[in-house]
Amino acid sequence: MSMSVGSDSGEDEAMCDMNTTPLIDVMLVLLIMFIITIPVMTHAVKLDMPQPQPDQPLPEVRPEVIDIEIDFDGTIVWNGTVVPNIDTLESYFRQESQKDPQPELHLRPDARSRYDTVAQVLASAQRNRMLKIGFVNTADFRDL
Repeated sequence: MSMSVGSDSGEDEAMCDMNTTPLIDVMLVLLIMFIITIPVMTHAVKLDMPQPQPDQPLPEVRPEVIDIEIDFDGTIVWNGTVVPNIDTLESYFRQESQKDPQPELHLRPDARSRYDTVAQVLASAQRNRMLKIGFVNTADFRDL
């Protein structure tokens, strides 16, 4: 910032600079008002949670566990076997959803895996009515 104190010639010149301080104050007040009045954006995920039934006995047979791993390059592994594509994965889900009791899906995505691949696997499981899905070993994500 600079300030004009006077000139050497002794002549008083009128200052033609615009005073921007009130303009900045008004803009800051408007910015704060917009921030306050904008509704908070919420991102909700619809989950169908089971209803608690206290009189229901515990199941005698533990359900089968299916490990699904998703590597960083998008490779999907079903209980140690590489799944070639999503259509094959859908057929696996169709077969498993018919079992009684329905198996549990333990999803293990790599920390570097793409969200799109994980979302496709979850959508495929949901389309085929798989009910018991859980993420396993998510402690790796805390370091990112």
